[in-house]
Amino acid sequence: MKSMDRLHLAPTPLVPVRLSDDGPTVWCKCEFMNPSGSTKDRIAAFILSKAWREGVVGRGDLVAEVSSGSTSIAMAMVCARLGLRFIAIMPEGVSRERILMIQGFGGEVRCTAKELGMNGANEACRKLAAETKVFLPRQFENLDNAEAHRLGTAVEIAADLETHSSASRMVAFTSGIGTGGTMVGICQGLRDHGFEVRPFAVRPVASGTNAMCGECFSSPEQCSFSSRIPGVLDGMSRIYCPDDIEHLCEVEIGDELAMNTTRALIRAGFPVGPSSGMNVAAAIEVAKGLPEDVRVVTILCDRMERYFSTELFTAWTD
Repeated sequence: MKSMDRLHLAPTPLVPVRLSDDGPTVWCKCEFMNPSGSTKDRIAAFILSKAWREGVVGRGDLVAEVSSGSTSIAMAMVCARLGLRFIAIMPEGVSRERILMIQGFGGEVRCTAKELGMNGANEACRKLAAETKVFLPRQFENLDNAEAHRLGTAVEIAADLETHSSASRMVAFTSGIGTGGTMVGICQGLRDHGFEVRPFAVRPVASGTNAMCGECFSSPEQCSFSSRIPGVLDGMSRIYCPDDIEHLCEVEIGDELAMNTTRALIRAGFPVGPSSGMNVAAAIEVAKGLPEDVRVVTILCDRMERYFSTELFTAWTD
């Protein structure tokens, strides 16, 4: 049996980022610095550690998750640490880098028809669970997803904000919505620590020269309003309910702006993917309409390596 202490995640830094001389400063949580390179390490470690402690899973048992991206990579990593077997179920079309990362951790990848999208992957997972004994983390409905961020990410953000004096206890938080766990958990956690939170749910929308041909670069795990920003989905979360989040606002960000902001972050030394650029672009827009003493916080979700064969790099020319 491997020690559960080895699944402890070290805090990631919260750093001020200013991409232009006349632009606002936004505070970015560097979640790409987690062990497998994304914020999804939080939920994988939290959910699987809990299942291990409670005797739900043990060495050699099988875990399966529906995810075409960072959650599968994170689950594969944690399963490797615990001696669990892992199967990632995803629609065809995911970048080769992500598949190789899962396989590198010893996980198995099963692809379903791309045209069936995430619903097809979900159906394949249900079929697998009916045929064999398997633990399903169920990232889109498991409330421990949000708890991982309430008890972890939000606590770290609150501690870092406390070290930087401000006349205001108000914090604006911007995040795209996939499972919804990040938004729900961080808002709850910051409020637990006495901050007044103004949450902004970020939605990517098609824009720019590729607005009508996003299929060229589409991710199977995406928002229906844009096919270019992975990890942002419509209507799949059972964790995120907009009506339950106090003061929630929605902000739309063009996917062309999101991609260009991602490239600007990379050039500034932050090796991140498109959802990070979208979050920061939204944070910049939000900050322009707020008093200077209100900190705007967002998440740098994952690392750029899983996007080398995608538009983020293949369409990037100087």
